[in-house]
Amino acid sequence: MSNKKSIILGASGLIGSKLLLILLENENYSEVKIFIRKLLPIEHPNLIQIITDFDHLEMINSEINSHVIFCCLGSTKKKTPDLTEYRKIDHDYPLYFAKQGLKSELIQYHIVSALGANAQSSNFYTKMKGETEDDLKELGIPALYIYQPSFLEGNRKENRPLEKIMMPIMKLVNILLVGGLRKYQSISAKSVAKAMLNESIKNKSGIFVLESDKIKELA
Repeated sequence: MSNKKSIILGASGLIGSKLLLILLENENYSEVKIFIRKLLPIEHPNLIQIITDFDHLEMINSEINSHVIFCCLGSTKKKTPDLTEYRKIDHDYPLYFAKQGLKSELIQYHIVSALGANAQSSNFYTKMKGETEDDLKELGIPALYIYQPSFLEGNRKENRPLEKIMMPIMKLVNILLVGGLRKYQSISAKSVAKAMLNESIKNKSGIFVLESDKIKELA
């Protein structure tokens, strides 16, 4: 199917910003709609920017009308120390857009989760990611893609000193992670974005859970 309409959630983030640029240049997509708190300095005939009050999503229900939703939303405890707000970003918003999308033309939903996501985990982050995955699976989306990347490589807008230290270390560790351990190798944000695009232009149905090593193959 060409002339697809798409939505990107988290278009200003590490993966979302890469995905935005490649979607805008892909001939399969005639519309790329993003929901953001403030306008991005990008202009393109296929781009629609919707300034969004995420505390009142009901105000933009009529705009959630695309064939494909790409969810790259995510936060950190440092950025969002209130765990209730954190859960809204990583769980509630993704679910809301999926449910509204199903009332219209939604045929695919792609979400960036995390390696080790598990609703039974005692860790807040992996538990929340697992619950988000499980709740999306219950919605009956025709094609649900769940991406579980390991440590992400890429230049973030916000300063994360620990990640800057880890990046060169992970490049060395990656050499040792072979066989069944390949899924723990670090992966570039651009590779995740490319895999999301490549899978979105396939006509498949079902639930697909893709770990880091598989994401690299698909990119």
